[in-house]
Amino acid sequence: MIRPAQAGLIALILGAAALGFAPIFVRLSEVGPVATAFHRLALSLPIFAVLAWRHRGVPAGPGSALAGVFFAADLSVWHVGILLTSVANATLFTNLAPVFVTLGLWLIWGQRPNRRFVLALAMALTGAVMLMGGSLTVSPERLLGDGLSVLSGAFYGAYILTVGRSRPAVPAAVLMLRSGVVASILVLPVALALGETILPQTLQGWAVLLGLALVTQVGGQGLIAWGLAHLPSSFGAVVLLLQPLVAALVAWVLFGEALGPLELTGAGVVLLGMYCARKARRA
Repeated sequence: MIRPAQAGLIALILGAAALGFAPIFVRLSEVGPVATAFHRLALSLPIFAVLAWRHRGVPAGPGSALAGVFFAADLSVWHVGILLTSVANATLFTNLAPVFVTLGLWLIWGQRPNRRFVLALAMALTGAVMLMGGSLTVSPERLLGDGLSVLSGAFYGAYILTVGRSRPAVPAAVLMLRSGVVASILVLPVALALGETILPQTLQGWAVLLGLALVTQVGGQGLIAWGLAHLPSSFGAVVLLLQPLVAALVAWVLFGEALGPLELTGAGVVLLGMYCARKARRA
């Protein structure tokens, strides 16, 4: 029989893998990047409403709304930042979320990480840098975009911490429904302010947005929210570094963006770092 911690780990791995498809859907979308994020949220709400129906007597709690605020900030800041820097830089810096989760647990709740976990986290992040390969660039012109991408990672880290703290008392579907409503309300004005195209013009465009909602929001974030009830938030955030790895593999298959020796080594380092982080948490 699968123990709760094992089920949580499986959910986090599957959720992180589903999130890895997000950049592919965004690339195929007919609308602007922030508008795409809005549809990702809005189109997932009916699914979460159905899943949450059997928990209709359970209060969502303030943490659900706060998670929605942090998630909206993450999506908006990241998508604005990506306009001011490279995709590789934005992807890497937003994946600094595990660092912010670890710092948050230490500074706010006094949960100081052990040395083995810190080393494992550093290893996984190093692997993520290697995955970027030659795409990662540093220049003064991209400083603002890089900074916004780091801020996005901080917001996502806050989202993970809030979800992790809320989940023991709030079912995953209820939390995702409440946070999704709040986030979609906040994200739409950002897309309008940026002058983005809001509605797709073809059925294929709608299909891409629906796929994004089902795969990354319902499947990805939904599984992550469920898994965070059974595993520490710090380790959960490290598992999310699977996202750039899956994105790179999918881009290789769909767009022929082959991974070289450096990128393949980086993929292995990410996986090794995750394994070491798991062992460190159990030590």
